[in-house]
Amino acid sequence: MNKRTKQKDVRSKMIFSKGMIIMIAAAVVIVSIIVYFGMRSLTPVNGNSPVFAAPTNTFIKATYSPQSGYTFTSQSTSSGRNSLPVGYNSPTITLKQGELASIHMINEDTTSKHNLNIDAFNVHTKDLGYFQSQSILFVANKAGSFPYYCTIHPEMKGVVIVQ
Repeated sequence: MNKRTKQKDVRSKMIFSKGMIIMIAAAVVIVSIIVYFGMRSLTPVNGNSPVFAAPTNTFIKATYSPQSGYTFTSQSTSSGRNSLPVGYNSPTITLKQGELASIHMINEDTTSKHNLNIDAFNVHTKDLGYFQSQSILFVANKAGSFPYYCTIHPEMKGVVIVQ
C-alpha cells in the first residue's frame, strides 16, 4: 500500500468531517449560552440558585398627575390575594414568607424616569424612561413590613408585607 492509499483509508474511517465537528461545537456553545441565561433568569435577585416554581406576579406602574403628583399605582386587575383595585395609590403588596414573587414595573410617566427599590430583598430596578418596564424575581425570605420606594422621587413609596 502506498502513502496516498493509507490516507484515503484513514479518511474513510473518520465518522465526522472537520465541518461537521465545527458545526457540532458551535451548536454546543449556543445551547450552553441558552442554558446559562435561562438558569440566570430563574435565579431570584436575593438567591443563589434557580427556583423552578411559578411566582406571584404583581404589576405596578409609575405615574404622574397634577392632582396626586408622582405615585406608584397598581396595575393588577385579577381577584387574587395580592390584587388591588386599578389605580390604587401606593399599593401594599402582601406575600407569604418563602414565597417566590415577581414585580413587574412600568413607567407610564411622560415627564420623568422612575425606579423601584426594596432594600430588604435586594430588589432594585434600573431607572426606567417613559414606557420602559422591568421585572424582578425575588424570594420573600423575611417576615415583616418592608418599604419600597423610588430613589428619584422619594414621595413615591409603598409597602411589602410578608406574613
